[in-house]
Amino acid sequence: MSSVKAFAALDNSSPLVPHTIERRDPKPHDVQIDILFCGVCHSDLHFVKNDWGMSTYPLVPGHEIVGKVTAVGPHVKKFKVGDLAGIGCLVDSCRDCDNCKEGLEQYCSNGWVGTYGGQEKDGSGATYGGYSKTILAHEDFVLKISEKLDLAASAPLLCAGITTYSPLRHWKVGKGTRVGVLGLGGLGHMGVKLAVAMGAEVTMLSHTPSKEADAKRLGAHQFVLTSDEEQIKKVTGYFDFILDTVSAAHDYNFYLGLLRTNGVMVCVGVPPAPAQIPAMNLIFGRKSIGGSLIGGLPETQEMLDFCAEHNIVSDIEIIAMKDINTAYERLEKSDVKYRFVIDMSTL
Repeated sequence: MSSVKAFAALDNSSPLVPHTIERRDPKPHDVQIDILFCGVCHSDLHFVKNDWGMSTYPLVPGHEIVGKVTAVGPHVKKFKVGDLAGIGCLVDSCRDCDNCKEGLEQYCSNGWVGTYGGQEKDGSGATYGGYSKTILAHEDFVLKISEKLDLAASAPLLCAGITTYSPLRHWKVGKGTRVGVLGLGGLGHMGVKLAVAMGAEVTMLSHTPSKEADAKRLGAHQFVLTSDEEQIKKVTGYFDFILDTVSAAHDYNFYLGLLRTNGVMVCVGVPPAPAQIPAMNLIFGRKSIGGSLIGGLPETQEMLDFCAEHNIVSDIEIIAMKDINTAYERLEKSDVKYRFVIDMSTL
């Protein structure tokens, strides 16, 4: 075991504080990473506050992790010391179920292991995330980061990037597809960039008129103010695909009305309350509503390679580790464009 500096939540109501964690000793297939940058995901805040009732403490958040490989086990084949590498939301899964065998580890039937707040499969203890100096994982759960990408701005690709890339790929978004992206935040801004790069016609759907300029800067071809009846009329029955990134309460039925026949709306945001959707809103038009989590390891690597090819990274604000609690307060107010990233040299 080795002692590692970190920042942790010790309970669900106190600020994050400096903390020392114990990392397990490297195994033969492990890759050890010196963490250089770690993105701040809204789910970090949910876990710190135990909003989902599954948190254990002390909790070290962070699952948008990038850095440099400092050691590899004797059986590691995919990485060498000095490589740029990343770790996303998963550090293990059962490897044996049908989903895992298909590269869909995020849907592991026997339970995947989260980068933080989980338990190692071998019983060696809790997992701790990227608000720390180092991390290690089996090479199958470590990702290659291209030197073409800005390293700090690539960190959020490990969650925000793959969360939006996966549904776009699964539903075969591409040239000729009319895509609406609902919500311009950490997820939405990545959805716009990725869908545009895939060749789709992209429209930003927002209730905030001030976001129009930024949406178009990010590549959106159109902007629709959802509170403007005339603008909504023009896109009623228009979209093949809507990527819904909103986690606040909103009316799914309103947006289902914007889909064409056979259109699909996919939710990646997590609103606090269940939705009521009359079957008639789906039946008339053969419309679908679906959901999507992150991606498996093969798809996440595919996404990173796609981003390197198209020079796509997140829009970020770099912060020092000591400012994480202030960042959380701002995150609750949506006061960030569009992702905080911690410079881990400040820990």
